[in-house]
Amino acid sequence: MAFSAWAISLDDAKQQGLIGEMPNGYLGLVVNNAEAKSLVASVNEKRKNIYLNLARKNKITMQQVTALAGQKALAKTQAGHYIQNAAGQWVKK
Repeated sequence: MAFSAWAISLDDAKQQGLIGEMPNGYLGLVVNNAEAKSLVASVNEKRKNIYLNLARKNKITMQQVTALAGQKALAKTQAGHYIQNAAGQWVKK
């Protein structure tokens, strides 16, 4: 069986409260868990590449892109999943 079959999915990790969305457009680790940490790193690397391309394409800064992405991610987060508030604390939406 392939490694990816054992890996936790993004939806499962959010559902279990292991990870959450941050205002900077990236995922954060709510609970220290090796699988979730690996997932966060992988997803954040993909998001970073997307954000870089959007910044270049639209001739705006990376900071502008991540701020907009963070707003959208926080808005789209399902009730009961974790988001990071302005104080840096994890709270359930």
